Amino acid sequence: MKSILKLMAGAAILVSVHTAAMAADLVVGVSWSNFQEERWKTDEAAIKKALEAKGAKYISADAQSSAAKQLTDVESLISQGANALIILAQDADAIAPAIEKAAAEGIPVVGYDRLIENPAAFYITFDNKEVGRLQAQGVFKAKPEGNYVFIKGSSSDPNADFLFSGQQEVLKAAIDAGKIKNVGEAYTDGWLPENAQRNMEQFLTANNNKVDAVVASNDGTAGGAIAALDAQGLAGSVPVSGQDGDKAALNRIALGTQTVSVWKDSRELGKRAAEIALDLAGGKDMSKIDGAQAFKGGPKGVEMQSVFLKPLAITKDNLNVVIDAGWISKAEACQGVKAGTVAACK
Repeated sequence: MKSILKLMAGAAILVSVHTAAMAADLVVGVSWSNFQEERWKTDEAAIKKALEAKGAKYISADAQSSAAKQLTDVESLISQGANALIILAQDADAIAPAIEKAAAEGIPVVGYDRLIENPAAFYITFDNKEVGRLQAQGVFKAKPEGNYVFIKGSSSDPNADFLFSGQQEVLKAAIDAGKIKNVGEAYTDGWLPENAQRNMEQFLTANNNKVDAVVASNDGTAGGAIAALDAQGLAGSVPVSGQDGDKAALNRIALGTQTVSVWKDSRELGKRAAEIALDLAGGKDMSKIDGAQAFKGGPKGVEMQSVFLKPLAITKDNLNVVIDAGWISKAEACQGVKAGTVAACK
């Protein structure tokens, strides 16, 4: 019996060594839509760390907000020997030829944080409808009635509609009852803060500055909206939502110009994406990935294998959570905050 156990233990060690050796030979190519948003650098660091831990190689390309460039970027990553791809899509539809090329060459794809509606791509993200719900709940708690503006994400990103859908779930009853009036709603091309600011300026002008709340879909667009509000002397009196836990946004929360940022710990997202990419490159079936579930909630109803992580709303009341997690230092979060006004800053 002892001999059998020794043989089994030896076999387990060999499998472990073989798996590690396989991972060490793997190359994971990451195609970023852009590096304009602060958070992608955090995601990248997490992906790199997870790959390095397995001895795998990281290569990447920045599409610089160009859907056309992203297609050539993916081709380049494949030509450089990528065994798996992680793609943050600039345009969910325009990326389709790259997914088809990868699939034809047997290269697995992980659609990162933004839906690529193709069964050949594994989808990992946070629950974006829940993010939208948390955004709306945060703003609604601060301003349960009045004129609302909706600064949505990019029209080429399905996440923009997932977020808006979640927001509307929370606010529908108040809208139907006439307590909330939608006085402005627009997509933000490329998620760019300057486009969000321009849209917000137009809504303020159209409503003679009579805007009571802003549901912005991420921290970048929130920053743009707040800049427009600030120019009219309204920053801090109008609740504004966001997401991503950007350092500037968390500081705005402490200062009182932003109400809520939905924190999605991208360190965990990056780590899981890297691990999934390696598993798929090693031949693991999508449905066997830890935590995988079938998802077909995209615009086209395509069934895909997915992993959804849980988001958390951050306000003044629980700002300590991101500080304690090492996401942001107290000095960064509390810069410029008046003593005694925010518990986390004491």
